[in-house]
Order: sequence, then structure tokens, then C-alpha cells
Amino acid sequence: MKTTLKKSGLLLTAALLSVSSCKKFDALNNDPLKANGDQVQTEYFLNNSIVGAQQDPGLSERVFILYWVVGGHGLQDEDGDTFSRGSYDDGWTSEYYRQSSQWLNNANSAISVGNDQIAKGTSKVYTKNLIQVARIWRAYLMSEFSDSFGPMPINGFQGVNPDFKDVKTVYYYLLDELKDASSKLDLTVTNPETLKSEDPAFGYDYAKWRKYANAMRMRLAMRLSEVDPAKAKAEFEAAAATNDFITDASQTFSVQEIPNSYNPFSSVFRKESSWMGLPISATYNNLVFGLGSVKTADQLGASFQSAVKPADWMGQKFTDQFATKTNDPAAGYWFNGLPFTIDPRAYKIFSIPGNTTDPNYPAIGSNFTATQKDLKDATGTVVKTLTSTNTWNAKVDGNWGAKAGMNDAITTNGFKPLLNLVYRNGNNKRVFFGPWESYFLLAEAAVRGWATPVDAKTAYETGIAKSFEYFGTSANLSTYLASTDYNRVGTSVKWDHTTEPSSTHIMNYEDGLTGATGTVAINYPKNDLYKSGSVRNDQLTKIITQKYLAQLPWLPLETWNDHRRLGLPFFENPAVEDIMPDLPDLTSSNYMTSSVKFFAQRMKYPSGLRNSNITGYGQAVSALGGPDAVLTPLWWAKH
Repeated sequence: MKTTLKKSGLLLTAALLSVSSCKKFDALNNDPLKANGDQVQTEYFLNNSIVGAQQDPGLSERVFILYWVVGGHGLQDEDGDTFSRGSYDDGWTSEYYRQSSQWLNNANSAISVGNDQIAKGTSKVYTKNLIQVARIWRAYLMSEFSDSFGPMPINGFQGVNPDFKDVKTVYYYLLDELKDASSKLDLTVTNPETLKSEDPAFGYDYAKWRKYANAMRMRLAMRLSEVDPAKAKAEFEAAAATNDFITDASQTFSVQEIPNSYNPFSSVFRKESSWMGLPISATYNNLVFGLGSVKTADQLGASFQSAVKPADWMGQKFTDQFATKTNDPAAGYWFNGLPFTIDPRAYKIFSIPGNTTDPNYPAIGSNFTATQKDLKDATGTVVKTLTSTNTWNAKVDGNWGAKAGMNDAITTNGFKPLLNLVYRNGNNKRVFFGPWESYFLLAEAAVRGWATPVDAKTAYETGIAKSFEYFGTSANLSTYLASTDYNRVGTSVKWDHTTEPSSTHIMNYEDGLTGATGTVAINYPKNDLYKSGSVRNDQLTKIITQKYLAQLPWLPLETWNDHRRLGLPFFENPAVEDIMPDLPDLTSSNYMTSSVKFFAQRMKYPSGLRNSNITGYGQAVSALGGPDAVLTPLWWAKH
């Protein structure tokens, strides 16, 4: 383990208390209905709930990065012996369970206090609206909790041991809550100016909260598409028919971060976590590599031009030092340059290795800036020294066995594109729901034949446009949308281009040790999780590929949810150069196939739940329909 953060039981710090006023946090220690009027305000509890859910650095490292990011293949699993191998850490899940319970307690308290004030005649003109906002926010928190663990209480987090309900019951409840709460928002209410500061997301703009509620209804309805299609269709169509959901950047649900802080307003990718390079994932790399026909030469300056490789270049082959027991299409190769074409968002998110003069390069430690590392043979003799400058490679998660010790390059952060400081320095806004997601949901619904206010192609292309707008790459949009080039997994961008790639494509390569050149037939990977691996370039694959690319880096839980639901986009298997006890079904004989048994499906409940609420724990496991294990799929997930 690289850092004490993962093992310590960090609580909210004094810095957090200074960010949100002391009186608000002191109120958490009291019975909300017995404190005085100054202490009991619905907006205080709701503000505390939203603030806490931004996740302090101790929690974001544990859950956001080491569970959600890994589950959603947003970045490389830097703690590679844990979630990507089907393992877990009870301390990490315990801390999330504890803090998430606090956020839900605060949301429930906001609702209780508001209702009590209405009953006593002491409410304010905006109290009813705040109750509805709290219900909408609580629905999000419950979906986050359930998507992580599975069964959960509907009436829980109120100071007593609750009954756990199955995931279907939870989702039906959340959809009902979002529908009812959004319908009861009164948009004619005028707030006092001071109230705006109590809502870090929308400043209590009730029109935006209603849009968020309807967008969330579409998200949660689509989650049921594979197991409860009639309910999914009915709920989605009802939400979409409102034409009142998030469609514009100004409506994005996001919360401003604060730099150089140690509290929930710190970046979830906090710069000060210096051991974490946050390298590009093999999944992301395979999806963006060659996608969209936008040339690297047109994206980067003169100093990078000599590093650009031809479109048919595979790289240098190092069979003995790079993992090959995986269905990653780039397995065994080191790409000793920059791609000829690549999705333009990639260079906006990740820093090019060796480009340390870029002010956004995360030059936090020597491990991040190293430019030369050795490859060794089985005896420990150096057989090659690799240079990282202006290269583009990703490390497959899994167990590299002896090869890890023979490859100082790929295990060094500076040899891979790293998440740049734009997302680490605390000056950004953490996104919970962006306009692109609404459009990709509409595109998927239209492909399914559901009633939508916009056709599938328009929704798909608008979703890409909204994502390009966010990343500042709109100048490349027309080229991108017209592209019929396949990425490394055989998917193109153009909506009407559904021609399947041939099973292989011929590439040039070089033996990394001898320098001998040749050609090689590279297979497009077979995704057995989707249509038995027979399809790589249909319209649903395009939609979910683009949705994945748009959601990162902020929404890895959603990329994980889509993959669990559909098996899309293609996730490469963890490398199995040596056995992984917690992934017993993945072996050296079947690593070229895809299976739900090869990917983490959920977070285990913390051990404290078994100790503190044995009845509830028993209900949860029974409702789960399988053992309390990382590999047990959730109800709505693809089986």
C-alpha cells in the first residue's frame, strides 16, 4: 500500500469546518427537532449533505479512485493488487459506508426539519421547495450507494437499524421520488439572496433542480433496460416527455473545488496525493487510439511532429517484458511515439510523457518525470533502455507476474500519459451530471424504439458536440463526426457507418531488441459480453463508447454502471501472467474471452455492518441474490 490515507480512519478536518460554518456542523450533533431555531434550518442540513458528498481526500482516494475509477476503467488501477483483481479492502468500504450514511442522515434531517416547521407554522416561503430539493438529492445519494453495494434501506440512515430492500425496490422508490419531488417544486418562489450560498450546486435555482431530477429519472430508468424493459421504457419516456432536463453547459450539476485544501472541496484527484500518477487506462487508450480522424500533427506543436508515427504502426514488440496474457489488442507492444490520429479529448485530459515544461504536467515527484528506464531479462540483465518522451502507452491491470520486475518502464508513472493538473489542482468543478449524458441517454432510448423528443442520430451527435464543447475541442467536431476510421477495438464515430471491421488488420512493427521490422495481423478484440462478440460497430456500441469518453474523468461510476449493464464499451481482461486468487475463473487458457466473472461487480459491505446490524446484513445478502462478494452482479447488471 502506497499511502497511509487508505489505512487511517480520517474524519472531517478542521479545514472542512472552516469551509462550511461551524454552526451547520455543530447541528449534526443534536436532535434536529430539539435544537433552537437558529440551529435548525433545512438548508444547513442539505448543504452539509451536498458538501460531504464531494468526498474529502481520504475518502476520494479510497472509493472514487480505487473503487469507482477502477470499476469503470477510467484510469489504471494504481493499487493493482486490489479491485481490478476482484479483491477489496474493508477499511475503504467502511469509510465510504460511514460517510455516505452521514450524507443521507443530513438529507433526511433536512426533510424532517422542513416538514416539522411546516406543521408548526414556522416555515419560510421556500421551505417546501427545499424539502423537494432534499428528496431529489437524496435520490442521487441512494443511487450512488446502491450502485456501489446493492441492496440498501429505503427508510434508513435515521439513527436506527433499518430494513434492507432489494435493488429493484430501491430503484422503483427512487424513480417515484424523483417524479413526485420534481412535480412539487414551485418555480415562482423567490429566495432571499443569502440562501444561494447554501447550495453549492445550483444556488437553489429550482428550475435547474427540476431539470436535474428529470435527467436523473432518465439515467435511473435506463439502468433497468436489460432486466425490466417495460418499466424502463415507461419511466424514461415520461421523463423525456417533459422536455425539461439538462441540455446545456449552464445547467450542468457541478460543484466548485477549492485548491490547496484538505476537505470535501479538494479535487477528487487531489494533486497532493503524490504517489498517485493517475495514468491512462488501457481501456481508454484503446478507445481513443485512431478514433475520429483528427491528426496528432494538427493538434500539437512543432516539437512533437517528429514523434508522430504512421497510422499502420503498432510499435516495438517485447514479448518477454510486457504482459501478453490478456485480450488487450496492444498486448506485448511498446508504442515508441505518438498516434497518427487520436480522439482530441485525450490530449486535453492526459499529459504527454516527458512534456514536463507544460504547466499542466503533474510533475509532482521523480516517478512522474522519469524519462529513461530499463527492461531486463529473467536473469536481471538490462536488455533495453526505453525513453518515455513523446510516447503513448497504457499498462493493463492484472497480475504481470515476473514481467513486472523485468519492466521498470511500464511500472513507472512518467512512462504513461497522466491525468493532468487541470483535473488535479482544485480549480475545476466536479461534474455529477453533464448535458452530454442526457443526449446519449436519448440516443440509446431512440435506438431501443422508445419515444424521444429527438431522433437517435441527432441526440448522438449532439452528445458528442456537448462533450467537445466541455473539453474545448469543438474545432475538430466536423472531422470527427464524419470519421469512418476504427479505433483499436473496431468502432468508428460516424453514425451511419455501421460496417463491421474485418477480424484483423495488418500493422507494421519492430522487434524491440533486435530492431528487425515486419508486419503482423492484429485482431480486433472479441467482446463476448455484447451480442456474443459478433458486433463491434453498431449504433449502441457507438453511443456507449462516446458516453464513456464524455463521462471521464468525473463520472467513473457511470462508466462502470454502463459496462455492468451492457458489457459496453469493450473492457480488456486483467493480465493473468500469474494467478489471481480472487479472479479464479480467469486463467491462462481463457484470457481471450470476456466474462462478467473477470470484472468487479460491486463493493462488499463493510464488516461493521455484520457486527452492528446482523439482521439488516442478512436481509441485504438475501436480497442480493448471491454471496456478499465483489463478483456478485447487481440485479440490473448484465448476467
